[in-house]
Amino acid sequence: MSNQERVFSVEFFPPKDEAGAERLAKARKRLGALKPEFYSVTFGAGGSTRDRTLETVKDIINNDGIPAAPHVSCISSTKDELRDLLNAYRDIGVDRIVALRGDLPSGTRHSGGDFRYASELVEFVRAEFGNQFKIEVAAYPEFHPQAPSAEKDLDNFKTKVDAGADTAITQYFYNVDAYVAFMERVQAMGITIPIIPGIMPITNYTQIVRFSEMCGAEIPRYIRKRMEAYGDDKDSIRKFGIEQATRLTDDLLEKGAPGIHFYSMNQAGPTEQIWKDLDLDSRR
Repeated sequence: MSNQERVFSVEFFPPKDEAGAERLAKARKRLGALKPEFYSVTFGAGGSTRDRTLETVKDIINNDGIPAAPHVSCISSTKDELRDLLNAYRDIGVDRIVALRGDLPSGTRHSGGDFRYASELVEFVRAEFGNQFKIEVAAYPEFHPQAPSAEKDLDNFKTKVDAGADTAITQYFYNVDAYVAFMERVQAMGITIPIIPGIMPITNYTQIVRFSEMCGAEIPRYIRKRMEAYGDDKDSIRKFGIEQATRLTDDLLEKGAPGIHFYSMNQAGPTEQIWKDLDLDSRR
């Protein structure tokens, strides 16, 4: 799927308190030893973590020696607000962003901002900043849960690419065939940018079921049945979840995926184990 050098990256979310900040600092230190291409930092619904995202990005840049790519959501934002935010990121050395529409705050139906879609955000960044930022966008191999159809979702993805996206990162998934089929369809549409699979090792089954219901990711039946059989055995759930993610990562790379983006949930262990078990340094 790509002859370019593979990109391995890790996602974190901004900590809510001092204890969370300490956990994140430890995870960053361990994963930093693996030398990922970049860390991405998420952004809460309706911009609810904007300041904490900025502070986390600053901390990474100042202390980790690894590039940071903040998520930038356009929901509920004005052009002036986003211009100021992007200027702030540029001024501290950020040269890559993850451009998203973002989720509406709970209980709301309208964004109230100047943007409706991520493609409009990509267009805005290109018009205002040219090529100062490498722009990552989201892709959905199993299709966005709010898309009216698979075809419409593919059209929306192409609109983001045509607006100036450089690379895409997928929503997490557990079925390699979903990614392969998605790649076949987008390539048939003339889309050639790298589309990097997102991997979410299952370490908390209840949590991943809740996440998956919201984002439309399918948990295969065999994984559900194994997880349900473990009950409250957290160690077995974690072990099996990491094994599944390792197998999926290996399969994706064998099929030519241009890298892997690890959804770490601010934990170092699962990503670290997968990275070392598959010797990802030799597969860049």
